[in-house]
Amino acid sequence: MDQPSTSGYSFPPFWSYPPYFTLQPVKDTRERQSGLWCQLILDYCRRHKIYVINTGAEFPPFNNPAINRKLQHSAIIAFLDDLVSQGNAEWLDKHKRRCLILWRKVSDWADTIYNFVRTYGLTDSVMVVDDLSSGDDVAGTDLAGLDRTLLLKALKLLESRGKARSFKGDTPEEEGVKFFG
Repeated sequence: MDQPSTSGYSFPPFWSYPPYFTLQPVKDTRERQSGLWCQLILDYCRRHKIYVINTGAEFPPFNNPAINRKLQHSAIIAFLDDLVSQGNAEWLDKHKRRCLILWRKVSDWADTIYNFVRTYGLTDSVMVVDDLSSGDDVAGTDLAGLDRTLLLKALKLLESRGKARSFKGDTPEEEGVKFFG
């Protein structure tokens, strides 16, 4: 049975089992443990639209006060490293303090952006980049609140496909993008 949290998210059963909060020494057990944690991280981030995890900050899945267990920093790094090796995350700094969680692949975000642009007839027009994640037009869509780093990666991919062209501004708020039909 899933364990509810204060945020309404139901944690999987393993989250209430203390040994899963300690890195397991046996390879097969450790691989199973990592698989469960990786899926939990992806599911939790998707549910709460979290794009970046700061490894030094509190993150609810890494702490279960009901069983008085908390993941050690080394375990957090290990599980995030596994997500990186699977293509579901990217370290944003060399010290592994911030990790971009790709609960949806960059190519899927690029497709989502392009489908939004086509659906709303925005091809062949210039838009402010930030309007794709915080503008009135995206309110209530999957794009609302999209992390800027992830947004820029998706736009870069669309550029490489010939579907968009970015324009630099004097400030990030002035950066633009034009989409092609």
